[in-house]
Amino acid sequence: MFPTIREQRCWVHKTANVLGSLLKSAQPGAKKAIQDIYDAEDRDRSEAAIKIFAQLHGVKFPEAVKKVTADQGQLLAFYDFPAEHWIHLRATNPLESTFSTVRPRTKVTRGAGSRTAALAMVFKLVESARQRWRAVNAPHLVALVRAGARFERGRLVERDEVIAA
Repeated sequence: MFPTIREQRCWVHKTANVLGSLLKSAQPGAKKAIQDIYDAEDRDRSEAAIKIFAQLHGVKFPEAVKKVTADQGQLLAFYDFPAEHWIHLRATNPLESTFSTVRPRTKVTRGAGSRTAALAMVFKLVESARQRWRAVNAPHLVALVRAGARFERGRLVERDEVIAA
């Protein structure tokens, strides 16, 4: 439906998946190496950290390394956006926290009677939860992202002006 949309994989879930494929004794070092990947200052340093992760763990745990390298493009997609937004884009927590207040209540009610009643209940729960959400950093940049502005290393890339002769 949206062929040009970029996909960002969740680092929280990816970390859990990678650590789950390692021995317990290897997990602390691998967790630190994974943090070095997604906390890197820019894409180049992140890619270098992925290479280090692969060198450190590739021989003993090739499946763990493959889980990172196979999804490298989707894991590092957040670098194509403003640096102020990176913290929001690395994880799916904003989506999950939205529904964390809804899910338990909809399971308890076992159906709200009608579709309209269920939608009204979900709307009110989300509306109430919204008051506790963290605001987006640099909201003024959202319009630029939506308009297709390009960012490199977290900064806006000015478009070259073409002057008609």
